[in-house]
Amino acid sequence: MRSDRRSLLCAGLAFPALLSGKLAAQTAPPSASEPFAGAFADPSATIDLWPSGAPGMPSALPVEETTERSQASGISDRAVLGITVPRLMVFRPDRANGAAVLLMPGGGYNHVVVDKEGYEMGRWLAARGITAFVLFYRLPYDGWAAGPDVALSDAQRAMRVIRHRAGSFSIDPEKIAAMGFSAGGHLCADLATRFAVSTYRPIDEADGLSARPLCAAPIYPVISMDPAVAHAGSRTRLLGDVPSREQELAHSPDRNVPRDAPPVFLLHAEDDDVVPVENALLFRAALKAQGIPVETHLFETGGHGFGLRRAVGKPVEVWPELWLGWARSRGFV
Repeated sequence: MRSDRRSLLCAGLAFPALLSGKLAAQTAPPSASEPFAGAFADPSATIDLWPSGAPGMPSALPVEETTERSQASGISDRAVLGITVPRLMVFRPDRANGAAVLLMPGGGYNHVVVDKEGYEMGRWLAARGITAFVLFYRLPYDGWAAGPDVALSDAQRAMRVIRHRAGSFSIDPEKIAAMGFSAGGHLCADLATRFAVSTYRPIDEADGLSARPLCAAPIYPVISMDPAVAHAGSRTRLLGDVPSREQELAHSPDRNVPRDAPPVFLLHAEDDDVVPVENALLFRAALKAQGIPVETHLFETGGHGFGLRRAVGKPVEVWPELWLGWARSRGFV
């Protein structure tokens, strides 16, 4: 059945009330002063990743701040920075099909985008029976002890927590995918290639579980830290002003693909003037060299950061269905 892709922004569902007990929201969703900020279905639960506080706190904690960037009435475009309580915002379907996606929004490692690459995709997934977890990850320039690995620590921990609590959400723990956009695409690729790297000290039984996703989808991703093709803002926020060559290599997923990396779905527009398409091509070549299955879709036009809302009415609007069809072929649904 062909879905109406113009409903991408309106896939709101009647979600259950907040979960009771340990899954109840400890940290409220970000909010903005504009009355339309919650016009569509909001997350049904919040899971804080680190029950005793995130590890390696800086001496001067950043202050979390949410900014509403949209100039259009009825459409919210929030961004959050200064995250000190990493968390998952949960979008639950009416009828869960057992599959789940960890969503990692972009923001150039300067902030985390809430709506365009987080909540809107969460609603789209939930409308199709897939439980979605939007990750609010810490930002590397805030002085955390893990440095450039701090967002990866949150992504690894998120995968393990979702897997550990799978029964509470009617999820198959083997059917958890990862998806990220732009700098969140870098984080998604980093998770897909360095899921087994130790970036934090285990704190509970969840950390005994694998952080490897079943499959990964970096969407218009930042990949390389080579200044010739890197997104300059993400590179600086992640590695500082003058990183060493060793740091560049260590944080370029195309240089760190293991033989047991999960299958990958890559998507990029060739006219992307923010993150060059070469980033996706470098990652594809590295995956192919290791024998990792990779599906690649390049669109002539689309620009950067189209997510769902800016893809409507363009050839690139088919991308979510392309991903879903591919994910099904990998045993995801």
